[in-house]
Amino acid sequence: MGSARGDVPRDPPPSPGATADDQPASGRIVAGAHRFPLRVYFEDTDLSGIVYHANYLRYMERARSDMLVRAGIDQRAHQEAGGGAYAVTALAIRYKAPARLDDALVVVTRLRHIRAASVDIHQQVMCGGQILTDAEVTAALVSPTGRPLRQPREWIAAFQQVLGETQTPLGEKTS
Repeated sequence: MGSARGDVPRDPPPSPGATADDQPASGRIVAGAHRFPLRVYFEDTDLSGIVYHANYLRYMERARSDMLVRAGIDQRAHQEAGGGAYAVTALAIRYKAPARLDDALVVVTRLRHIRAASVDIHQQVMCGGQILTDAEVTAALVSPTGRPLRQPREWIAAFQQVLGETQTPLGEKTS
């Protein structure tokens, strides 16, 4: 079963022959928001050098996955133990401006509401101070057969640490 892994999540050790500098970039949690940096590569764009619209969804998925790691949630272990995984159950996205080849972007993720089996998330893809996309996402924990599952208490507590809250939306006090 997955768990919250303490205050400071650790990345797996580097592969044999690799150094810590060879690890992929990761985000950070600052003031209740997860910030995930990335760069636009040629493969992300169409022939005009503008990011293809579906790639914003990939950027946001990477940021949500990294947020779980930074929060200390081991979704992979939970899934491998048969406990299920998060699935996007609702998504509303608004495209405001295009990203272009070589742009340095940041995906800003904020948790909005934590429920027993789901989390509402607000995400923005930004370039400098400009919002390129704005999205509302609901992710639900589902069993391997697709049925909703209650989130483990330690995951809810980890989300609340990200939010900086002392009480859950479910009315349960955290310690």
